[in-house]
Amino acid sequence: MQLQKSNKKFQRYLALTTLCAGLFAAMPSAHAANWLMLQGTEPADNAARAKVWGFIQPTYQKDFSDAFAGKYVPPKLIGPSLDSQSSFNIIRARIGVRGTGFPLDNKVNYFILTEFGNNAITNGGKYGSYKPYLSDASVTLNYIPGARVRMGLFKYPGAEEGLQGIAAFPYINYTGVTNQMLLERFPTNGEVNIKPQPVPNADMNAFSAPAGAFRDVGVQVFDSFDVGNWEHTYAAMLGNGHGMQMTDNNSSKDLYLYWSSAYLFDKSAKGPFRPSLKMFTWYQSGKRTDAYNTTQEQERKRYGAGISYLKKPFRVTAEYMVGKGMIFQGQQNPQTMFNDNKAAGGYIEGGYFIPNTKWELDLRYDTYKRNKGIMTGATPEAKFNTWTAGVNYHFNKKTRVTLDYAIRKDSSVFTPVNNQLKDVKGLLALQVTAVF
Repeated sequence: MQLQKSNKKFQRYLALTTLCAGLFAAMPSAHAANWLMLQGTEPADNAARAKVWGFIQPTYQKDFSDAFAGKYVPPKLIGPSLDSQSSFNIIRARIGVRGTGFPLDNKVNYFILTEFGNNAITNGGKYGSYKPYLSDASVTLNYIPGARVRMGLFKYPGAEEGLQGIAAFPYINYTGVTNQMLLERFPTNGEVNIKPQPVPNADMNAFSAPAGAFRDVGVQVFDSFDVGNWEHTYAAMLGNGHGMQMTDNNSSKDLYLYWSSAYLFDKSAKGPFRPSLKMFTWYQSGKRTDAYNTTQEQERKRYGAGISYLKKPFRVTAEYMVGKGMIFQGQQNPQTMFNDNKAAGGYIEGGYFIPNTKWELDLRYDTYKRNKGIMTGATPEAKFNTWTAGVNYHFNKKTRVTLDYAIRKDSSVFTPVNNQLKDVKGLLALQVTAVF
């Protein structure tokens, strides 16, 4: 019965996506990026040998949630350390270099990026300490027509929020479904669950290993094809399934599949804001070795579909995702990660670029249901619903300031969990993004 309900919801979402695609296709122009090609390839005719680039994001966040019985849980605290309800931070500071590097052969390109910001990649919280991290290091071979080969550490093909360049992301925080179901964490033996704690001594991030950051080490075959005004893109990847960690703790490999179709209104346009309408779907599956019982392995599966559209002065994006196994239960609960639970969620968001100004208004709704059908125990069903209103002021094409306010309504079927979630309230965030 539960599976039938899930299938009906997914069918309704696909029907809505198809309807939106039909409506958008009738409009004269749109914008959507081909992130696989932008991140994995270089222009064949004019790529630099070494182009230095990066961005910085100073951030301030304030959480207005109330404590229950004088104690807090992670949704009421500011990451990555989770020991305060307000904090200034350099959430991201990345610098990298990319190009062909081989003047005698432009069919080989590379991509390197390092992270110096304070986030779930560089700061393990209670059991770890801050350290910069290599987030990307890959080489792409462009010798086989229709089958480019990318090897190394890079973003795997998947959901739009994770795959897109963060400097182009119009909000400060990810949606709940992306943050919880897709942004993978990796427990280490010895890390234990942390009960609700009082501030300022909460320190509730129990994970010492870096978050997956939508990346993996492996090999990917991909390319794009033009058919008239349509551009079709595919990707198939095998990875370790161990996130940004260079070693693999089992012999199983993760499988990633991706397909997108974009209608190009201006085939001569290039870059992340070319006129187009993109529809996409993706799938990933693999196994994780149980950190607390290395003789056991847990299956992990994720899949989804969505549509990305922007016709200035408007932008609309929608995506729906499903997960089974390794359902994240919060930064304070590493021991509950190895589960066979089910989860699903999605979001719809839109933006309005005020004509003849530098202002952009944004609104997003996201919903996530975790541990579907489980009524009690350590991993009970919980729901997370969030409205985020935001505004961007674009000083220029590479510098902007973002102000977001999120209204959150969380709940659980299990009273002890619901007692904490019911007091999750507003979250204010202010951020400057400077790209160089």
